[in-house]
Amino acid sequence: MPIEVNGKTYETDEEGYLANLNDWNPDLATAMAKADGADLDENHWEVINFLREYYEEYQIAPAVRVLTKAIGKKLGPDKGNSKYLYELFPYGPAKQACKYAGLPKPTGCV
Repeated sequence: MPIEVNGKTYETDEEGYLANLNDWNPDLATAMAKADGADLDENHWEVINFLREYYEEYQIAPAVRVLTKAIGKKLGPDKGNSKYLYELFPYGPAKQACKYAGLPKPTGCV
């Protein structure tokens, strides 16, 4: 199901994940969030940018437990916990944040 942003159409799969990872841009992430009724603030962007860096390094989108642990290491224990991440991404921190980050759905996510 395609999504249109700034006059350009982007292909997505049936769950809304980008078909081509190289199409990602911040405006697209913002549009995806708005479609879900969410507004992205600096805390969301911190997680989104972290995920993009993680994916670039490991070529995999982390499952929620791995994400939580890795965020805790990099951003501190106040941000590396499930409660904080679920407040930002109520549909699932790994699943929803990866979608906005233009990454594939994490392994192990239903």
